Amino acid sequence: MAKHEEIALDQKKIARYAKAMGHPIMIYILDLLSRQSCCYSGDLSEVLPIAKSTLSQHLKELKKAKLIQGEIEPPKIKYCLNLEYWKEAQKLFSNFLGR
Repeated sequence: MAKHEEIALDQKKIARYAKAMGHPIMIYILDLLSRQSCCYSGDLSEVLPIAKSTLSQHLKELKKAKLIQGEIEPPKIKYCLNLEYWKEAQKLFSNFLGR
């Protein structure tokens, strides 16, 4: 790429999504949420072999990338895929990897 070429918006989005998917636990969470409507953070902490604080960090990163969304239902937080951005990520990766 020449120095004067700008990085396209789609390239920035792909990089943001890829970064959010850069850990096996995050992939596990996304895989789980893609197969069911939602799950609760407490349920995740029971099945994943990581500290709750580490799980919280992973969920925060996925939310930051807009791949998931959380809704507080005291005393738990319910997490679901953010379908708009999930579908966008699928399309971007498909286009990029299908070249």
